Amino acid sequence: MALTRTDLIPDAAGVAPARTGSQETGAFRVIPLRALPVVAGVLVLLVIAIAGNWLWALDFFHVASGALWSAIDLFLGFVIGPIMARMSIPARVEFSKRLMPKMVVLMPTLVVCTLAAGWQLARHLGNLSTAYPDHAWVVASMVVVAVMAIVAIGLLEPANLAVLFELRKPQPNGELIGRLMRRFIYAAGVTGAMQIATLVIMSRLATG
Repeated sequence: MALTRTDLIPDAAGVAPARTGSQETGAFRVIPLRALPVVAGVLVLLVIAIAGNWLWALDFFHVASGALWSAIDLFLGFVIGPIMARMSIPARVEFSKRLMPKMVVLMPTLVVCTLAAGWQLARHLGNLSTAYPDHAWVVASMVVVAVMAIVAIGLLEPANLAVLFELRKPQPNGELIGRLMRRFIYAAGVTGAMQIATLVIMSRLATG
């Protein structure tokens, strides 16, 4: 089902007229440029924390990024997913056009910050050593997080980009966007469920 840009905006009396396809395409960006300086600043601070061996900063990056990653995955998979399943195709298109550009920069940044800071913390605290009493739990955590990272980078991000490039077409295919969004939401749900396993492991490590 192909949708023109004007199909997405009602033309009833009293409602603002629909914008043309070229105008809509010009206003829509795959990557929100205003977010790039923020992402760059976060990554620079992460590099400084790693280079300076600032354990408190590494702990902050790991906990804050991991918490946001978990919360977003759970929210997308178990709240947004069921809502989108009941939305009409034009509504899904409009919602995706506003959500997906933000996700394309947010999720990779959270993944990088969580993994990089977590690895540095484990290395400095000696948790990577086989002599560490809870080494098996650390290995289990690494396996779970590695799978989540693969899903996030290998499934979520390609589906995200595919939706965005489809939305930029003069006649976006609403059915294709719906299928891609379902893949995105389901993958987020899987990682959300795995996030719960990570929280259990982290709680076990924190309490010894």
